[in-house]
Formats: sequence, C-alpha cells, structure tokens
Amino acid sequence: MAMIRRLVSSPILLTVPAFGVMFAVFGIPMILLFLTSLNAPSFSLDNYIGFFEKKSYVLILIQTLKISLVATAICLLIGYPIAYLIANAGRARPVLVVMVFLPWLTSALVRTYAWTVVLGDNGIINSLLLNLGLIDRPLTLIYNRFAVYVGMVHIMLPMMILPLLSVMVNIERSLMEAARSMGAKPFTAFLRVFLPLSVPGIRSGCILVFVVCLGFYITPQALGGLGDTMLSTLINSQLTTSLDMAPTAAAAFILLAVALLVLSTAGVNLASAHGQAASVEQKIKSNRRLSFSKVGRYLGEIATPFRARNWGAKLYKRRRDTRWARIIGASFLALVLIFLLAPGLIVIVISFSPGEFLEFPPRTWSLRWYYSFFQDPTWTGALWNSFKFGLIVSVASAIAGTMAAFGLSRCSPTFRSSMTMVILTPITFPIIVVGVAVYLGLARIGLVGTSTGIILGHIICAIGYVVVIVLATLSGFDRRLEQAAMSMRAGPTRTFMRVTFPLIRSGIIGGALFAFLASFDEVIITSFVSGYAIPTLPLKMLENLKQQVDPTIAAVGSLLTLLPFVWLVALYFTLWRGRNSLQNAAANPA
Repeated sequence: MAMIRRLVSSPILLTVPAFGVMFAVFGIPMILLFLTSLNAPSFSLDNYIGFFEKKSYVLILIQTLKISLVATAICLLIGYPIAYLIANAGRARPVLVVMVFLPWLTSALVRTYAWTVVLGDNGIINSLLLNLGLIDRPLTLIYNRFAVYVGMVHIMLPMMILPLLSVMVNIERSLMEAARSMGAKPFTAFLRVFLPLSVPGIRSGCILVFVVCLGFYITPQALGGLGDTMLSTLINSQLTTSLDMAPTAAAAFILLAVALLVLSTAGVNLASAHGQAASVEQKIKSNRRLSFSKVGRYLGEIATPFRARNWGAKLYKRRRDTRWARIIGASFLALVLIFLLAPGLIVIVISFSPGEFLEFPPRTWSLRWYYSFFQDPTWTGALWNSFKFGLIVSVASAIAGTMAAFGLSRCSPTFRSSMTMVILTPITFPIIVVGVAVYLGLARIGLVGTSTGIILGHIICAIGYVVVIVLATLSGFDRRLEQAAMSMRAGPTRTFMRVTFPLIRSGIIGGALFAFLASFDEVIITSFVSGYAIPTLPLKMLENLKQQVDPTIAAVGSLLTLLPFVWLVALYFTLWRGRNSLQNAAANPA
C-alpha cells in the first residue's frame, strides 16, 4: 500500500517500466550502433566517407529519396480531395472512414501479395485485356517502378487521408459559405479559406508518409526490379552477407539523418509558412501592379458596371455545389475506394480456387487451400507463434503503456509532449533502422533467435500505440472523480479499480488491440531477430513469396484480410459498452 501511495504521489515513476524497456532494447542499441558507425573507440568518419565514395550507394540513396518523394506526392494528390469529400459527406462519413481505415489495418504483406496477383503477366489486368482482345501479349506491369509506386501508394494512402481528415472535419463550413456569399467563386473560396486552414493536415500527412516510405523494404523488393533498389534493401543485404557491422551502421544512420533532416526542415519551413506566404504574395502583387497597372485599371473601368450588377445579384446567397460537381466527386471517391479495397477482396476470392495456379474468378469453388493451410504444421506453427507473440505483446504493452500514459497525464504539458515523442520514436523512425538497432542490442545479450527477443522487439513499437490511445482517453478524464472517491476514504488501489479503470477501459482495450495487430503483422524486426529460426505467419508468408506463388498464400492472405473486421467488431462493442457505462454513471451518480 505504501508503494502504491508513493507511485501516485510521484507519477513519473509509473513511466519507468515502459521507458526501461525502450532504453534497454532500443535506446542503448541506437547509441552503440552510432558508435559502431564511427569505429569507436578510434572514432573516424571512414564508414560515412566510404559510403559516399561508392557511386552505386549514392545512386541508391538518391533513388530512395526520389521514390519516397514521388509516392508522397501521389498520396497527397489523391488523398487531399478524398479527405475533402469524406469530410463533407454528412451522414455517410463514418462508413467512408471505416472503408478507408480497413485497408490500413490489413497486413502490408498481404496487400503487396495482392498486387502481384493483379499486376502479374498472368494477373487479372492482363488476363482481362487479353480476353477482350485489346492486347496481343501481356503488358509489363510488375517488377518495375510503376508497380512500386502502385504498391506504396496503396499502403500509404490511408495514412495520408486520416491526418488530412482529422483537420478538415474541424474547419468551420460557415467560413466557406461566408466567402461564397460575398461573391467569391468556389475555387477562390477554397484557395483563400479552406486550403490555408488545412495546411497542418498536409504537413502531418506528408511528413508521416515520406518518413515511412524511406524505410520501405518488402514492397520495392516484391514489386520492383533490380533498378528499383532502395536503401533499406541495401542495409538488409549488408546485414545478412557481411560480418562487418560498421558499414551497415553508417548506412542506417545516413537514412535516419535524411529522415530527421526532412522532419526538422519541414517543421521550420511550415512553422513560418504564413509569413513567407505573405511576403511572396506581396512581391507578386507588387510586380503585377508594376507590369499591368495601366491595362488592369483600364479593363477594370470597362467591367465595373457588369461586375456591380453581377455582385448584387449573387451577394449574400448561399451557393450549392452543382450536380456535375457532385457526380464527379462521387465517382472519384468510388474509384479510390475500389483501389483500396479491391486487392484484398480479390485475394479472398482467389483463395477459394481449387486449381494449382491462381485464377480470378475461380471456375469452381473449393476450400482446398484452407485445408492445406490447416493441415500443414509449418503454417499452423507459424500461426500459433504469431498469435502467441501478439497476445503476450498486447498484454505487456497494455500494462506498461497504461502506466506510462497515466504517469505522463499527471506531468507538465511540456514534459508530457517530449516524453511522448520519445516513446513514439520506434514508430516514427524508418523501420529498417529500428530493426538493425534492435538486432544489435539483442545480439549483445544473446536473445537473437529466441521468443523473448521477438517479444521485446515487438513491444517497443506496440507500446507507443497504447500510450497515445490511453493518453487521448485520459485527456477527457475528470480528476475530481478520483478526489471525490479518495475523500470518501477510498485508497489509491480501490479508487483506480472502481473509478479510473472503468472510465478508461475502452482506451486500454483499444490500445491492446492495436498492439496485437502491430505484433501480429510485424515482419522486419522479426526477420532480423528471429533469423527464420522461429517463424511467424508474416515471416512464413514472406519466405514463400520469395520462392513461389502458392495458392496457400492466398488462403493465408484471406484470413489476414478478414482479421481487421474482427478487430473492428471487437473495438465497436468495447467502445459501445464503455459509452453506455459512462452514460449510466452520469444518469445515476449515486
């Protein structure tokens, strides 16, 4: 009891388990990895100089930046109008958000596999075009840069849409209506009012997508050719083929430095975006005044009577979107949703094919490959390993993450923000760098190739989801309820179990479910730490993808595609029960 009182009086102590695991598994290895890249204890920049002296390495680095930048730009061009349409969808918004959210919850490995089925020489697109007689031979749609962009955009597009949507839904629609009622055209009102207010969402989405794209490994390897190698592939190749860790460490920190440079540069530029935009706009206006002042004044005098009549006719009238605008918007939204959802549905359909080769649609329906999956001990063993690791990671992350979130919620806002960013580091850093650091740290204590090592590697990423979700739940928590309970002689334990825990239970369960999915789908860190000695389901699937395209993989992909539906149902009932308990508590305070 005395220890519990001490923890309550010193909330920072509650963060010790979470930060202890982070520091031991990720923090110290990152420091050691950096020292290794500098050839400690002699300390030199030979490994970094050697990297830039190799022209092939520099070209791969430039190619990584180019691919990441283009993928981010495509995601923004597609994601911004989609987020805008969803934000203005009214009652249909929750359904559309779920439809965008579902692919994000599906395994990235499954989605990559789905595109091999769609874009292959015998894939759905080529088969359709051949049957229609539009082409004489299959188009080269896979193992090139086009396929890499398609796969990366499909994976990252929901990650671009969700930050944009979270900002757009909070923009007052009356501002746009006011601008249009004062005579502004729809596009002018959008550029002058809506777009500047949505800049925070653009910044967050672009930074998030670009940094994650820098660390892409599986998708470029599975869909791209030899000329589409990214730096993460080079790092993995160095790690598996060379005994010298120093060049690998240098390459990893070069990739990390690029990510940090982009983050800092984007933050500084966008923070002062208003001032820069204002100065640029003033320069443009001044130049226009100098160049076209006489002509503009003359044309303005001629058009003044017409503009006055037109202004008076349209002033203070609410404008509605035209019918064609609504049709085009709905069509574009439907096409993007098909792009996001169709590959997963295709995998489900072809998993019921009885043939030795993949075909869509199947001529007959069969559960052959599901029987093959459940009767193969290598597949079922990998499934059990993934489920076991996911369950342990979710429980451990829920406990440590809830304690950390509870402690951080009682600290100063500045300290809470800094510590939250620290605990989210494994999620925000390129995953290949995190994998190399975790491998180095666990190798030094002999946990590579063990279940404990895999669990620890998964926890450092999963715990961040729990902290963020529980912190969001605690942000609306009224601490006076705890004070009232303790004033009625309830101890700290009884207060937490009877007051605090029931009110934040939905957040804890939601965080645990996110942690389970993060662990169940993790493949990069697992491949480094396990070394294929302890196969998980994604690791087994990745191994089979490299060797052959077996319809059994379609059955596995189908199961992994349906997993998010189960997760959403569980989360819905959890939040629904949590909301009902809050409503009952408010209705019956006694």
